[in-house]
Amino acid sequence: MDSISASLAAVSWDKLEERYKVLSDELLSPSIDQKKRSALQKEFSHLSELLELYKKIQGLEAELDGVRKQKAESVDSEYAALLDEEEVSLKQQIAESGFELEKLLFPPDELDNRSVFLEIRAGTGGQEAALFAGDLARMYTLYAPKKNWRISVASESPTDLGGFRDIVLHIEGKNVYGHLKQEAGVHRVQRVPSTETQGRIHTSTATVAVFPEADEVEFTINPSDLRIDVYRASGAGGQHVNTTDSAVRITHIPTGVVVACQDERSQHKNKAKALKELQSRLYSTHKEKQDAEMAAQRKEQVGSATRSEKARTYNYPQNRVTDHQAEITLNKLDIIMEGNLDDILEPLMKKDLEERRKKALSTNF
Repeated sequence: MDSISASLAAVSWDKLEERYKVLSDELLSPSIDQKKRSALQKEFSHLSELLELYKKIQGLEAELDGVRKQKAESVDSEYAALLDEEEVSLKQQIAESGFELEKLLFPPDELDNRSVFLEIRAGTGGQEAALFAGDLARMYTLYAPKKNWRISVASESPTDLGGFRDIVLHIEGKNVYGHLKQEAGVHRVQRVPSTETQGRIHTSTATVAVFPEADEVEFTINPSDLRIDVYRASGAGGQHVNTTDSAVRITHIPTGVVVACQDERSQHKNKAKALKELQSRLYSTHKEKQDAEMAAQRKEQVGSATRSEKARTYNYPQNRVTDHQAEITLNKLDIIMEGNLDDILEPLMKKDLEERRKKALSTNF
């Protein structure tokens, strides 16, 4: 039994039909408030699509059974050939409709379509860890254009050798968080550092954190909770960045979270960008707390609460990369580091879909 057939068999369609009828009656009531009506209407529309597609699949399967019976009884070879074509067509329609139904049954995280702030910090390993953080930043910077995403540096703390103590990338586009959310964690590199004189392989680390961009309506910040400092920017941009106080650092006093932005020449634009990053960080922290509470209730690990786990190992001597979440090993590290991440990210997204399927079938249906 394929995953679609298993999903259909596991769903209690009678219960969904009953719920649909209940919602239909509730929506006719003039006494419910607008907020509740909106929520009920959303659920009603979802169930309507779900049931309509399920009935369509049932109809196609009934047609397929009829075609197979006719084939078994037919003695006309030409007619049998026509029935073969009809069978292939019906199977294709069932597969396509089943895929659409699975997407409705197991919808992605509502945050998946968000842009992100992706933070990379050097971990253990001193200068080599900082260089590795730079390599990761370059990898994501090369990957973004392949997805038609816009990428910019929100803030950075470079080192003398060309690495980064930390760097924050702002990645804007469609389904960015859905692709990159499982990048969060500890990334480990095994290689001979450029600073190593005896050719020994060192192990260093960098951490990656991924924050979905928050909408203002979802998470507001009290201006009195902020301390805003301005200072002279450093880095690319010509002499102008070194002669005006265009860089902005914002501290959220209640939590101690600090963000900085010097990407723009305008202090006003840097402040707006820093506030957006701060809002996303605080929203992400808030969401993680909610996820942790849910995880405790379900007695299972929630994906966004596993940031401290080892995510990936990059072994340069053997040109090997191992993703510990997807449980895959690829012997093309050189290609991966050039921003060709789909061979890793696609298995991670498939795993995410499978987890959503299991979760939905165990809790909702």
